[in-house]
Amino acid sequence: MKNTKSIILIGLFMIFAWPSFAQNYEVKYQRLNNNKIDSAYSYSFKYMNGVAYLSSEESKNKAYIDFNRKVNVDIMNYDDILYKTVVPFSDITAPEKIEKAEKLLGYKCQKAVFKAFSNTIEVWFTEDAKVKGSPYKSYLPKNALALKIVINGTREIRATEVIKLDESLDLSYNFTEAKEISEAKARELQITARYTNFPVFDHQQINFESDIKNPPLGQSDVVYRLSNGTVILKKIKVPEIAKQGASVFATLTNWSNGDAYDRTGSLFLLTEDKEISMLNALEDSLEVLPVFTDNMNQKYQGIVSDEKYDTPVELMRFFTSFGVSHFNNIREIENYLWQDSVVYKQEITSVFPNDDDEVWIGIFIGNYDGGGHKVSLDLQFYPPWGDGEVAEKYIQPLFSTVNIMEMSGQNYGKLFGNDTLEMNFDLPENIENLEMLFTTTGHGGWGGGDEFNTKLNQIFIDGELVFSHIPWRTDCGTYRMSNPASGNFENGLSSSDLSRSNWCPATLTPPYFINLSELKPGKHKVEVVIDQGEKEGSSFSSWCVSGVLVGEKEK
Repeated sequence: MKNTKSIILIGLFMIFAWPSFAQNYEVKYQRLNNNKIDSAYSYSFKYMNGVAYLSSEESKNKAYIDFNRKVNVDIMNYDDILYKTVVPFSDITAPEKIEKAEKLLGYKCQKAVFKAFSNTIEVWFTEDAKVKGSPYKSYLPKNALALKIVINGTREIRATEVIKLDESLDLSYNFTEAKEISEAKARELQITARYTNFPVFDHQQINFESDIKNPPLGQSDVVYRLSNGTVILKKIKVPEIAKQGASVFATLTNWSNGDAYDRTGSLFLLTEDKEISMLNALEDSLEVLPVFTDNMNQKYQGIVSDEKYDTPVELMRFFTSFGVSHFNNIREIENYLWQDSVVYKQEITSVFPNDDDEVWIGIFIGNYDGGGHKVSLDLQFYPPWGDGEVAEKYIQPLFSTVNIMEMSGQNYGKLFGNDTLEMNFDLPENIENLEMLFTTTGHGGWGGGDEFNTKLNQIFIDGELVFSHIPWRTDCGTYRMSNPASGNFENGLSSSDLSRSNWCPATLTPPYFINLSELKPGKHKVEVVIDQGEKEGSSFSSWCVSGVLVGEKEK
């Protein structure tokens, strides 16, 4: 009898105390578009010990459905610190309706219909499976397994198999180690973690100021204030990601620091590939630059490239506002909510080199104001879409009449009234996807000036017309809240509202992309022809034009 009791007790101990091995699963899905399989995409998640692991082990941002705690969890590694967001199942969007549905993979299903961000999301789910989870953790009713998800009736994610995995599977889930933050903060970190932000200038002043002392030119990460303070320049080390096929964006923020007027601005890059560059003129004087002489014997310094000299590579053309920030409280108007600053963001991938270790980055704002402007500049480098081989970029500046050394005496681009801007260039072998980036804005700020009148722009290469357009902006009124110091007219319009020759106060002017893929290697001639207006007394019109050839060097 004693032995019998011992056997029973041992049996009970084995039932309740013996460790139970987890049953681990993987659920695989395929994507369909309009009922056609899209083999470029596949989805899967793993399920272990009551937790659905929705992300790969390599991912910095990991998502989980924790059925034990009844929460959705996101854990991210940002600057080697773990952060998490936790959303209870009770806070997840509830379906608008649940109805019976057909069997899938042998499981009895129901269908839940959700509405989110103007989308209709239909989820076929089962409660009969041992595994739980969904590729879309925010749209899963009850403790269930999603077997099919249809978005707006056209895109479908369908489970193809449920696989039992080895019981020894070990996956990371650092719930207790991660610091909890809000969903809003997590979204910010998730976005910034995906790309590299490279600060270049921070609230740097650009104003007119003589007798500025600079350290010797050539040092890295030093801000130089040149051309009487109206040009800032910095030599930066190029992040490694730029050489790996990254998309490159420039974000420039501008505040008035006392200047009330709309001014021409240019973000540019200087190369040192040839004997002379604008860098030499900024360090020495305009006298070192080659000169273009028009039909009226007017001299224009450094506006076309040649064998010994390259013009600046313009990255972004922008225009300051009428006094944003500085004049906000000086010119208060009921129900006018002035912007704090003007932010310009533009992709510059095609004109940012991927084969240099260092580059010179500069900003010019033409003004004679003692307070001038303040600017910040950040470059964003976004990882490439794929892992393919990265071609070396071909970047060749051809011409630029943007007189970034205006306050040192560089002439305005007013030659088009009596002459054609022309230059010769040599296109090397094996350049693919050749384009010219052409940026143009017209100036002459009186009623008859080119700023306020439509003018034809044309470009010829070897005598053939490749571009013909009247550059014009009619949307300037959109930016009224960035122009507190703009003058107001008797008819109700403000100066910043007026349409202009391809620019508005407080906007940037993107380039035109001219396809030159049929251009053969060898010597070529480019001509820029603009229907520039006549002078009126001391008033004259001018055009800021820049042209850069871009492409890829064939391996």
